[in-house]
Amino acid sequence: MSHPLTPFIPVCDAIATLFSPHVEAVLHDLETGQIFHIANAFSRRRPGDSSLNEAGLASSLDEDVIGPYGKSNWDGRRLKAITSVLRDAEGKPVGLLCINHDIEAFAGIFDQLKSMMEFAAPMPKTSALMADDWREAVNSVIGDFLAEQRTTLSGLTGTDTDGLIALLDARGVFAIRKAVPYVAEILKLSRATIYNRLGAIRQKQDAAVQGEPQ
Repeated sequence: MSHPLTPFIPVCDAIATLFSPHVEAVLHDLETGQIFHIANAFSRRRPGDSSLNEAGLASSLDEDVIGPYGKSNWDGRRLKAITSVLRDAEGKPVGLLCINHDIEAFAGIFDQLKSMMEFAAPMPKTSALMADDWREAVNSVIGDFLAEQRTTLSGLTGTDTDGLIALLDARGVFAIRKAVPYVAEILKLSRATIYNRLGAIRQKQDAAVQGEPQ
């Protein structure tokens, strides 16, 4: 028996192909809670990865279209996203088709493209669709850091990298399971390097606290 989301794969591929390389299309399987298919995967996710959606999400999906809403990619680039709820013949939600548009590439090129960067109605971060997406939180912290430092991931110095790791640690990112491999992939460092630098940063912080007058 064919998977209920299989017929949507050509739709997903067609959208990503038409707007390549600026659009990513993702099919989420609500039954398994995993990514079923992804086209033009610039978010570095793969089929079989967790969708990171809230448990019981399917029962709360009353609308057929969610968004558009703003997101951040792993490298801090701004995305404009929209989600279509996919239902079976009986109207039960079986999947989500999420379309992520990289609008960073268009920023500042032409004034008439400004409308492509505006969101009609901002979506609350408490939305069930985004509630458990810790990667979105990590992306946001990294994006804010890069904007504040006026640099890019490729332009990070060793000191900048330590500052970013310290900030991620302060925000509780490394308490999340699988966060270290995700951050290591983004920064193009080994997991061992992340752990070593994190340990050195924490040791410095502990020494600074102990050296303070009581």
